[in-house]
Amino acid sequence: MNAFGFVPEGWNKDIENLSILKIEEYKNENKTMQGIVQSCDEKYNLHINLGNKIEGIIPRSEVEDTKEGLPNEKLCTGKVHKYVQFKIKDIENDGKIILSRKSVQQEALTYIKNQMKIGQTVTGIVKNIRPYGAFIEIGGGIVGLAHIEDLSVARIKTPFERLKIGQKVNVVVKSIDRYTGKVNLSYKETLGTWEENAKKFSSGMKVEGIIRETEKNKNGIFIELTPNLVGMAEYSEGYQYGQKVKVYIKKIDNEKKKVKLLIEK
Repeated sequence: MNAFGFVPEGWNKDIENLSILKIEEYKNENKTMQGIVQSCDEKYNLHINLGNKIEGIIPRSEVEDTKEGLPNEKLCTGKVHKYVQFKIKDIENDGKIILSRKSVQQEALTYIKNQMKIGQTVTGIVKNIRPYGAFIEIGGGIVGLAHIEDLSVARIKTPFERLKIGQKVNVVVKSIDRYTGKVNLSYKETLGTWEENAKKFSSGMKVEGIIRETEKNKNGIFIELTPNLVGMAEYSEGYQYGQKVKVYIKKIDNEKKKVKLLIEK
């Protein structure tokens, strides 16, 4: 569980089969639960199977805070067959169970605004990937952004070279807007320090690397040995970004944090 008491939706796949008595108990406890959205109706309400032939409804107004430019239909249909977290908001006289996903978000957001610390490590699930970075849910439906430069020490051209949608990751909180609750995240800090990664290698080893950059002034070629460890080989024509090459480790300079490599022909 995250340090602030929330896990991303779908992190755990367990779903409890609820009875009316248990639902009443969880309502009184203000407990957060999880279920899979079965359908989205014409009024954009979400329908959740709570077990034992009991259905819960998340009204459109309780799905999440309205996002400008995102239509109700997309907010609703986009969650069908997906995990969502919610609280029991009300049990009406006719037995209808009213749920609220938004209340879980608001609870998590309050913590983020007031108590979350920069540098804190949290768990997350990659929800979306764009050319500029990855959107990662860190709990309670709250999504933060990890910019592409915060995904890897080695230069990468697309976040897909590091992450995939649905992947579970640990990330570090890089910055927080205490007014809006917007969170920026970093993934590369969780991949080990230079020293930790360098210990996996030694001079004289022959390993495979990935070319990440060739210097324009033709002084060298940067080669990734692991996501957070890059060495440099002498420049040579004919090599391209992303190409896998066999390299010989000539020297590891722990003081200067440099690795000298030789590309094997």
